[in-house]
Amino acid sequence: MAKDKKGEGFHSAAGLIRYFDQEDEKALKINPYIVIGMAIASAIIIKILAWQWPT
Repeated sequence: MAKDKKGEGFHSAAGLIRYFDQEDEKALKINPYIVIGMAIASAIIIKILAWQWPT
């Protein structure tokens, strides 16, 4: 019974690896630094707005 449980994870992981291994050439690709910069800029804007208009 332990062998059956052990085999299930491998099959499901193999499907995920196969799914994520394929790259779509038409997919939108964003530089990770841009995403981090946008997150920091959003946080700064929210802090400024909260300071300007406190509740």
